[in-house]
Amino acid sequence: MPNFTLPRPARLTRTHKVSAALVATAGCAAALVATAAPSGAETTAAHAPAAVKPVSANGLPMTAKDRADDGKQARAVASSVAAGLKGTAAEKQNHAAEQTANRSVERKALVAPKAAPKAPKATPKRYANNLDGWIRESLDIMKAKGIPGSYEGLHRNIMRESSGNPNAVNNWDINAINGVPSKGLLQVIQPTFDAYHVAGTPHKLTDPIANITAAANYAADRYGSIDNVDSAY
Repeated sequence: MPNFTLPRPARLTRTHKVSAALVATAGCAAALVATAAPSGAETTAAHAPAAVKPVSANGLPMTAKDRADDGKQARAVASSVAAGLKGTAAEKQNHAAEQTANRSVERKALVAPKAAPKAPKATPKRYANNLDGWIRESLDIMKAKGIPGSYEGLHRNIMRESSGNPNAVNNWDINAINGVPSKGLLQVIQPTFDAYHVAGTPHKLTDPIANITAAANYAADRYGSIDNVDSAY
């Protein structure tokens, strides 16, 4: 018998090896069918098929090195698949986080801060151009300046001194004799008006507001309040 060396089997992938094993197994099965006993006969132990061993692509039994290489390839494939799955999961997680952040920014942009309400412009208070209006405006000025007095006190003294006439002039009392007659709603002489004039009011003796506030300021200094005056002062 001639002496020769069989060629070294080629390195094949796991898929090629499995396919070759299936082909070999199918060939063995066909051989068993061809040698089977006639119909109805029992198959003896001698004709039982032998255990099928894994073979390589050239039909030779797989070596330990082939099985080791095949295991390494399987582990590499599994590791690659696992890495791909991890990468996909991380990408999905990052994408979900980006979407959440974007939605948060969009909500903040939609919910604009409310502007502080503008303070309403103060409407100047209006007073009637009559005795009632003059007294009420004088009381507001007196309150702002800290001058005491009430509506009743002012009205009572005005009616006694001038009967509500802002241009009333006394030409017969001692002040008139001295050349400084009393004038206005509360009959104030010029020196007293100049000394107790309230800032912010006209500097005119017969002006209703200026006359009332100056007289109330003088009465507060001398009597404590215009309310305490019941006669000539």
